[in-house]
Amino acid sequence: MKITKFCENNRSTFPSYARNMTTKNSNLYARSSKTLLIFVVISILAAACGGTPTATPETSLVNIRLPMGYIPNIQFAPLYAALDKGYYRQAGLNVTLDYAQETDGLALVGAGDIQFAIVSGEQVPLARAQGLPVVYVMAWYQQYPVSVVSMVADGIQTPQDLAGKKIGLPGLYGANYVGLNALLFAAGLKESDVSLDSIGYTQVESLAAGRDLAVSVYTANEPVQLRAQGYEVNEMRVADYVQLASNGLITNEKTIAENPALVRSMVQATLKGLQDTIDDPEEAYQISKKYVENLSQADEAVQKQVLAASIELWKAEQLGYSDPTAWQNMQDVLLNMGWLKQPLDLSAAFSNDFLP
Repeated sequence: MKITKFCENNRSTFPSYARNMTTKNSNLYARSSKTLLIFVVISILAAACGGTPTATPETSLVNIRLPMGYIPNIQFAPLYAALDKGYYRQAGLNVTLDYAQETDGLALVGAGDIQFAIVSGEQVPLARAQGLPVVYVMAWYQQYPVSVVSMVADGIQTPQDLAGKKIGLPGLYGANYVGLNALLFAAGLKESDVSLDSIGYTQVESLAAGRDLAVSVYTANEPVQLRAQGYEVNEMRVADYVQLASNGLITNEKTIAENPALVRSMVQATLKGLQDTIDDPEEAYQISKKYVENLSQADEAVQKQVLAASIELWKAEQLGYSDPTAWQNMQDVLLNMGWLKQPLDLSAAFSNDFLP
């Protein structure tokens, strides 16, 4: 306590005083021992105040490359908050965000080339079925973030109403495809009962132009855009019909076995950013401007609606928690689609052990 108080009162004097002590005339030999003693004491006090760290921060941080699976976007606000507020560095991590494709991150984690990635829930059992030892360690989204949207005038109000309809989606891959199949499955329909149209990421334009009667979209994105443009739409959220394992943080079995503290640090620092974003969306939005190019020039009202819709998908009594039912439902959907050939040991696919 005495050293701390001394530091608070005298921090600014340390550099000049130490500098003066080292420039004393070397001929004053008789006073040299006393001078040296004083200098040592000052050095100890400076170190106690943090003025002379024993190692630079960069040498003590673990470098983490984090694939995100998508372009810079306001929906990554929790990660931007965790970076900007220093939560990762406080946890001993130097995190670099990588906007590489989701499958690239998955493969790198599975091969042990990197420690973590953000992926959609369906990717985990699919990867493990191919022998990749990935493990889902933090649920970011508590609700599967896919919806099927149509114009109100077309009268598509329930999943059963999709029978015989032409539905646009980016392609026969990823969360949009899995979510649509889950919705059909919940309604007792098969993929063959509808007509699928691979249109890339042009769902808004395709629906507005009438090229498709319905489109599979991300809940927090395209529905907000369509309504902002004045369209009246019906939205069927997959999460309203079936609970599925959704987007979250993965690592691999090797990292868990060899460095569980690293996994815990990554999970808990990320959850701090998530909690802060939920608690103060406006602050998180302003932080995100530093990381998302042209966010300052975007339609602020729309982007804030995207963030608000995303937050509703993240909320939970315990942030980060994986519900075993969601994983069982996801496996059932993948089996029904034929993407999985046989059931897996789901207890090895996810873990809640690293939550606070």
